[in-house]
Amino acid sequence: MGTGEEGVRRAGPGTGAPAGSGEYAGGREGAAFEQLWVDPRSSAARQVTEWRIAGRAADAELMDRIASRPQAEWVTGTSPRTAVQAVTTAAARAGRAAVLVAYDIPGRDCGQYSGGGALGVLDYRTWVDEFAVGLGDRGAYVIVEPDAVAQVVAGCTQVDAEERYALLAYAVERIKRQPHARVYLDAGNSGWIPQPARLVEALRAAGVGQADGFALNVSNFQTDQDSSVYGDALSRALGGKHYVVDTSRNGNGPYTGTDTGIDAGTGTDAEPWCNPPGRALGTPPTTVTGRPRLDAQLWIKRPGESDGTCRGGPPAGQWWPSYALELAGNARS
Repeated sequence: MGTGEEGVRRAGPGTGAPAGSGEYAGGREGAAFEQLWVDPRSSAARQVTEWRIAGRAADAELMDRIASRPQAEWVTGTSPRTAVQAVTTAAARAGRAAVLVAYDIPGRDCGQYSGGGALGVLDYRTWVDEFAVGLGDRGAYVIVEPDAVAQVVAGCTQVDAEERYALLAYAVERIKRQPHARVYLDAGNSGWIPQPARLVEALRAAGVGQADGFALNVSNFQTDQDSSVYGDALSRALGGKHYVVDTSRNGNGPYTGTDTGIDAGTGTDAEPWCNPPGRALGTPPTTVTGRPRLDAQLWIKRPGESDGTCRGGPPAGQWWPSYALELAGNARS
């Protein structure tokens, strides 16, 4: 929980189609290894340039651990067609696949730090249609609505479950119509709904059967091992569906409040998922995973963008250079 992404970065124009090297890729038998797009204008990339000019060479080198790696583009609010088209054409021009997050469901984030979203059913369906048209025939991994299913399963009463699942099913089906879209419906994380069986009925109602699979650990900190064990269990319960995992900030695992020498923060907003201290970048993004049902390890949450106004952070989705530097400095590679 606590995704906290607002808006999408615009990329330059371009044409072309993603290409692969032909290498075996994770769980998708016979699939080609895919290179993922790196945004040259990301906040991290701009920070690297700024710090090099300012003479902060060591900090710039650390920040390049974020800037040089593929990260998802979060799409929300108005003009999804324009935003998606810009990102995917830039990726295709580079011969790479974009990673996108569709994030505009009504009642988004159950009124927490990233609250908002479309105003209603018709607005959302129109938004999804525009998102899909923006994809065209270009290749992309699309993560559908982080938190949207798990929030309902966890007891969010601010949304109608049946209506939300119907909207999610529409989004999955509509986006999946695009010929080179790989669609993954978000399923929360292993620390939020510890029993994967609790998600099965909800995910099916939300259209996971029409998707390529489901996504785990978006904007969270669960370890690769825990997410893989959980993902395999959920996959079995869903008849063998594949999945992707967000590894952007899980290098040190989740914050437990017992980490020696780390200030936990104060106040009721200091949730363990919200800008926790002492975390680190995780496994770099790759479509070669070595696990039969794990299609990719992705950086879905953009490292260094705030989870919300907790522990001194800026509003959700805003760039926070000091937090980004901490993540990079704690990383093992």
